[in-house]
Amino acid sequence: MSMDTVLLAVGSGDENRLEELAETATSVVGPNSNIVLLYVFDREQYSAIETQLNIDPDSEVTPDDVSQRSWMVSDVAKQLKHAGVNYEVQGALGKTAERIVKKADTIDADLIIVGGRTRSATGKALFGSTAQRVLLEAACPVTFVKAQPEKRLESAGRA
Repeated sequence: MSMDTVLLAVGSGDENRLEELAETATSVVGPNSNIVLLYVFDREQYSAIETQLNIDPDSEVTPDDVSQRSWMVSDVAKQLKHAGVNYEVQGALGKTAERIVKKADTIDADLIIVGGRTRSATGKALFGSTAQRVLLEAACPVTFVKAQPEKRLESAGRA
């Protein structure tokens, strides 16, 4: 199955799985594929970042511009560039799951890659609310990536 367009969504809470997200995306794309690296901001986050970066609220700065300044996006973008894949960075403002699904429709994504948090023992069958909504509402397949616990990584290295 050809993955021409892959939507790789990152956001707050993905700090510990950026490498896994980038590796998952690069493993499914071909030489003519494109990865859209999307960072979704909620309004509070966006306002805080505008203040932090000293951006004039009346300027023409867009969520795309602000997402490119995110250290998380820069980190993933470096990994994508190093892997030699085609990618572009976009930003969106609003409710995370809703914006991911809408962007996937807009770009006609063949696959969405999202991260999620590890749940408690009783909640392991459930995903985080954002990932769950994307899984249920997206018109294309969704790959869910969780951070690998450090203990597991250490023991895997010794095997």
